[in-house]
Amino acid sequence: MDFDLTFKGIRKFLKKLTGILVPLVFVSLLLGIIFGPDTPFIGDVYNNVAEIIKMLGEDGLLALISVIIILAYLKK
Repeated sequence: MDFDLTFKGIRKFLKKLTGILVPLVFVSLLLGIIFGPDTPFIGDVYNNVAEIIKMLGEDGLLALISVIIILAYLKK
């Protein structure tokens, strides 16, 4: 097997992985909002993201700014 373990290869792999995981998390969050946090799998993702937002800021403003910055970086 020929693995490309260079920085470029790792970066390419992470970009592909991010391209798959970001829409999956987005859909899970959307379904968690629609069907509630008690839904199997979807509720777990929703609860985990809610906990992360709670850790980032009490009123969520800091979390909202952080998410906007991260999305702007990923959009580049």
